[in-house]
Amino acid sequence: MAASVIRALMLVLALAAARVEAQTPAPSGAASPVRFSGYLQARETYQKDIGLSGSINRARLTAAGGIVQSVTWRIQGEFRTGSVGTGKASVALQDAYVRYAPGPFALQIGQFKTPFTREFTTPLADVESADRSTVVDSLAPKRDIGVMGEYAFGKHASLAVGVFNGEGQNVTANRDSTALGVARLVVHPLPAVSLGANAALYFSDSTRFGFDASYEGVKLTARAEYLEQHRNGLALADDQGWYGLVGYFVVPTVQVIGKYEWFKRRGLTPTQRNRAWTGGVNLYPFNRNTRIVVEYLSRKVGDAGVTKEQILTQFQVKF
Repeated sequence: MAASVIRALMLVLALAAARVEAQTPAPSGAASPVRFSGYLQARETYQKDIGLSGSINRARLTAAGGIVQSVTWRIQGEFRTGSVGTGKASVALQDAYVRYAPGPFALQIGQFKTPFTREFTTPLADVESADRSTVVDSLAPKRDIGVMGEYAFGKHASLAVGVFNGEGQNVTANRDSTALGVARLVVHPLPAVSLGANAALYFSDSTRFGFDASYEGVKLTARAEYLEQHRNGLALADDQGWYGLVGYFVVPTVQVIGKYEWFKRRGLTPTQRNRAWTGGVNLYPFNRNTRIVVEYLSRKVGDAGVTKEQILTQFQVKF
């Protein structure tokens, strides 16, 4: 695993050096220089009966550029350590798409995030907590291959509608001949306030929907989301859950956060309830591209209430 991480870091440094050579602006109408970015998250976790364990939570590298005016492209890969899948280190494709955006309307085709939930569409490196909420990880359709149209109504609202294979990330064939339709509407009644609604329809399978509200001030951040899944044609109770998060910058370099989650999959088992609360601190010792996360998480699984606790420390750099 260590050798794989070292090779990944060497590649990042090489690409960063190449980025320095690509600073000359391109003529109007010509292809723009390739830009490299990404982030790395190194994590240490302590849990009772397991002990201390270290991991590379995320190591992602992105290349992006323009073909002609209004046409851009993006490719993102994730370096995975040997604890994933076959036990061998690998690179997994995350994003690979072309985007045409001549004005308020944009058309995007390839593999990318489906427009579903505020927390999932936010890059993980920018989410206030170290991990996304259980309800979002469980019900969001995540990345898929398809086509999406977007329209921005000035600064007041935006709408995204897409049709995807419905098979998930890096699956190039639509095996069941059905599609996934996803839509998300976001309204900004005030500059610091956003209200969102999204729906995902797996044709002949299930329907998912959700609502979210967020306030992002200079110091205070407050956000909540509710999600639900209904399985079409089955006499099963709906899956449903929500989370609420509050963050406050005590000083510009220190943010304290609190988060509560509730999720229940009654369609699978009546006792599958998942409740968790998180308390943590985000430290920005140099700038917003460098972040140290310290969190305490207490999770209770099942109606009987089996509680698991963990302490997490994560160092993150964005470049």
